[in-house]
Amino acid sequence: MKFDLHTHHLRCGHAEGTIEDYIRSAIEAGFTAIGISDHSPYFAHELDRPQPRIAMARSEFAGYVNEILSLKEKYRDRIEVLLGVESDFFPEHAHVYRTAYEAYPFDYIIGSVHQVGGVSIFNRNRWKGLSEAKHVEEKKSYYRLIEESARSGIFQVLGHIDAMKGYYPAFSDIAAHDAIDDALKAIADNRVAIEINTSGSTKDCGGWYPADAILERALHFGVDVTFGSDAHHPGRVGEDWELVRQRLKEIGFRHWVFYRQKRPVTVPL
Repeated sequence: MKFDLHTHHLRCGHAEGTIEDYIRSAIEAGFTAIGISDHSPYFAHELDRPQPRIAMARSEFAGYVNEILSLKEKYRDRIEVLLGVESDFFPEHAHVYRTAYEAYPFDYIIGSVHQVGGVSIFNRNRWKGLSEAKHVEEKKSYYRLIEESARSGIFQVLGHIDAMKGYYPAFSDIAAHDAIDDALKAIADNRVAIEINTSGSTKDCGGWYPADAILERALHFGVDVTFGSDAHHPGRVGEDWELVRQRLKEIGFRHWVFYRQKRPVTVPL
């Protein structure tokens, strides 16, 4: 069974194609299930769409959900379409996001930390001029947020949990092993999955998120894994799915999961 839980579309302002384009691409690639998970609105912001090139408008959200539900029905005999969203995690606004999602029948919600200290994790300049100790503190702050997101009860999946390396590959070498382990323990304890996200291949770091070393620790702690291409173009749906499956087997995983009505469905590797 082939599935991809992490895809975007034109509503977020930095992806190409319609939702239906991604569904058709998944069908052509022989997938059994495709999840649509565009970037959530900034629900706690006073403006309807404060970042037009990052996330959809709050006023578009109901239409987004309804379109997916309509397409779920339209394609029910060809592929399973799953209703998802990639949600930012701002701990101070967690209740606002939780309330916003409760109104809709999501199959799963991906929680992603995109900002640390109010700065994007993909900002190349955040590392300039920092001491070694400050590098460590920045990384620990990132994993404390990931740990907190796992404990929030909002998410079924955590997105790209070492994506801070995207435009700063040296991130992987910063020593913060205890913080990573604490996050993985919380993820396991709260029965949340992490995704193997193949969009790292589009960034300076290359490869996937997370690194093999983190996946090995995830296996040790009993963390479930899932797959997400993080496609921002229909042609990337399912990218490297078979390579990821083989690598997970080599590491020692025996299954991965996807979500239907927020319940995990186990699929042998």
